[in-house]
Amino acid sequence: MLKLNETHDPVLSSWVESANQAGTDFPLQNLPFAVFRVRISDEQFRAGVAIGDEVLDLARLAELRAFDSDINELLQLCAGSSLNAFMARGAEASSALRLALSRALRADSGMQEQLQGCLVAQELVEYTLPCRIGDYTDFYASINHATNVGKLFRPDNPLLPNYKWVPIGYHGRASSIVVSGQDIHRPLGQTRAPDAESPDFSPCQRLDYETEVGIYIGAGNALGERIAIDDADAHVFGYCVFNDWSARDIQAWEYQPLGPFLSKSFASTVSPWIVTNEALLPYRVEWTRAAEDPQPLDYLESEQNRSHGALDLKLQAYLHTAKMRADGDPPHLLGESNFAQSYWTTAQMVAHHTVNGCNLQPGDFFGSGTQSGSSADELGSMLEITQGGKQELELTNGERREFLQDGDCIILSAYCETPGAARIGFGSASATILPVK
Repeated sequence: MLKLNETHDPVLSSWVESANQAGTDFPLQNLPFAVFRVRISDEQFRAGVAIGDEVLDLARLAELRAFDSDINELLQLCAGSSLNAFMARGAEASSALRLALSRALRADSGMQEQLQGCLVAQELVEYTLPCRIGDYTDFYASINHATNVGKLFRPDNPLLPNYKWVPIGYHGRASSIVVSGQDIHRPLGQTRAPDAESPDFSPCQRLDYETEVGIYIGAGNALGERIAIDDADAHVFGYCVFNDWSARDIQAWEYQPLGPFLSKSFASTVSPWIVTNEALLPYRVEWTRAAEDPQPLDYLESEQNRSHGALDLKLQAYLHTAKMRADGDPPHLLGESNFAQSYWTTAQMVAHHTVNGCNLQPGDFFGSGTQSGSSADELGSMLEITQGGKQELELTNGERREFLQDGDCIILSAYCETPGAARIGFGSASATILPVK
C-alpha cells in the first residue's frame, strides 16, 4: 500500500530554481515522467522527469552511475524510448526511483554539479507517447456527464438501469492515441439527418472534445487472476490529462447496438507527462455514494476506497480559436470540473476490469470518461455546453460555436492543490483541428 513519505514534504526545495517558483506545475514534490528528445534533432527518444522548467534526462543520468546498483538498474530501464519495462516493475520500484531523484534534486543534496549536465530546457524538447499502449479502455465514470447526455436522448429516463451498479466501459482504439501538440484532422464518416431515409458520407459537422483523466497501468496481472479493490494502487502507475475527441454526428448513427466505433477511433490526445500515483497521495479524498443510490457490490466496496479512494484533481478546458490566436487574444475557458466528483474511483475501475480474469499489462490505458460537474460552468464537452447544438456558445471575443470548427485548438490542463501539500500540475493536452485530409 502506498503511503505518504518524505518526497511529499511541502517545504522541500530544489537546486533547480524554477522548481521553487509559485504556481509551477513541476515542483520537487511532483517529478512526473515523459519520453522526449531535443526538437528538430535526430536524437533518440528517452525518458525524462520534469523539474521546474527543465527535463532531467534519465538516459544521461543512467550513464553517470551516480546511485547505488538498484537505482542505476531502474534508470537503465528508463534509457530507451518507452517506459513499459520500468512501469512493469511496479509501485515499489517507481517509489524507490522517485525517492532517489527527490533526494538528488533537493537544494541541500550536493549533487548539483554532478547532475547539472543532465538537464534539458523544456522549451527545447518535443515529446512522444511515454509508453506503448497495448490496450485502451474508456470508462463512463461521471454521473453528471452521463445524466446530461442521457437527457438529450432520453429525457424521461436519462440513466440506464445498470449505470449505478457497474462501471461502464468499452474497448477503445489504442493506435490513434497521440501526444499533445500533434494536430488532428476532422474525420469523415457516415451520418444521417433525422428526417433522411439514407445516410450521407461527409466530413463530421459536430466535432467535440471530452475532458477526461487518463490512467496508466504499471504492473499487470496474469490471465484469470483478479485485482482486489484494495490492491489497485499496486497496479496503477500514474495519471495524465486526456482529450478523447468525439464525432457526435457519426456516433449518433453508428453507436447502436454496439457503441462508438469510427466516431472515437480517429484520434485521442494525451498530455506528455505521467504524474505518478504516489505523487498524488496528498490529494486523495473521501469517496461517497448517495444513501438513496444502490451501494456497490462487495468486490467494488472497501473501507480504504471509502476513506481516500477519490482524487481531488481539478480539470480545465480551454478553446483557442484561429481568430483569437491571430488577434493575440487569450483562450476561452470552456469549463472546470473535478475528478473527485466521479461516480466510480480508479480502484473500482481496476477491480471491475479484472473481476472476470482479464489481464492488464504494463502500459495499458484507461480513460475516465468525460468529467463534468453539476453546474453549467463545470461541463466537459460541447455536447453538454450547447445542449446538443441547440444553444450557441458565445466566446469571450464574440465568436459563436455549436461544435468545434477547423482551426480551433482545445487545451486541457489539470492540477492538484490542497492545504498542507505543494501544488502540482500535469502540463497540458492540446491539439488544433485541421480540415479533412
